[in-house]
Amino acid sequence: MSKKILFVDTVHPILEERLINLGYSCEHDLTAPKEQIEAKVANYFGLVIRSRFTIDSFFLDKAIKLKFIARSGAGLENINIAYAEKKEIKVFNSPEGNMDAVGEQAIGMLLMLFNQLKKGDAEVRKGRWDREGNRGLEISGKTVAIIGYGNMGSAFAKKLSGFDCKVIAFDKYKANYSSEIIKEVKLEDVYNTADIISIHLPLSEETHHYVDAAFLANFQKPIYVINTARGNNVCTGDLVSALKSAKVLGACLDVLEYETTSFETINSDKLPVDFQYLAQSDKVILSPHIAGWTKESYVKLSSFLADKIELSFPAQLEI
Repeated sequence: MSKKILFVDTVHPILEERLINLGYSCEHDLTAPKEQIEAKVANYFGLVIRSRFTIDSFFLDKAIKLKFIARSGAGLENINIAYAEKKEIKVFNSPEGNMDAVGEQAIGMLLMLFNQLKKGDAEVRKGRWDREGNRGLEISGKTVAIIGYGNMGSAFAKKLSGFDCKVIAFDKYKANYSSEIIKEVKLEDVYNTADIISIHLPLSEETHHYVDAAFLANFQKPIYVINTARGNNVCTGDLVSALKSAKVLGACLDVLEYETTSFETINSDKLPVDFQYLAQSDKVILSPHIAGWTKESYVKLSSFLADKIELSFPAQLEI
């Protein structure tokens, strides 16, 4: 009898195809509440998820046969990693699958902001032809600071390498990663020299509201902010205050702290005044958590997961 894998989120079918080729049996439950999944998770060898619900210690205690959790995507904040390791459950993610898409989105949003494309497009559609009012900026000559130099940060640096800008990075947990395209610096150097900062941090207690009033006050000149990581990395109220005071000259936000935990929507009936400011500002580019959400990454996210599962569990064997 084949070992069973439960899919609780939609992912590209290539993952299921490859698991079946390894000898696994795949089942899907995309709608049942978490409590119903908990009641039957003891029957499964593996679990495939994106961000539908949190996998906590109580859930893992129910998963007595579980050997792996495959999270399609980069962030792992919805999984109790330490407890999974204690239970000898492997946790796989696939940041390699969407890092190029994230890097391209960050570039695209920055170009849109710098070249007044949002404002200019809206005006031309209304018959207004204002060239001077839409005079843009160049990335060339600017200093771009990357906060968090993992897969996403390094992909963004690579995309920037053809723009004739200076790219620096700060990562509290990495060292000796300077290269032809990036210079490793201290946070103080970011504060002193950055024109643009781009956030590429996981979400944790340490990085919740990492970008707040105190953080922004340290910069020696006005900056632009890009966030394609997690909405809660940025305190929206403090960002709005900095935009109003011109401490922040503009922002590119693919993620917002108003998103639901599954990232599938925002709490539209509870959006505060700060969101209304962002929504109405020509200095802000917004998108619905789609950095990394491309047709190509959809395939790659599952392919990288399949590679990792196959490496750790090369063939289905009875237990």
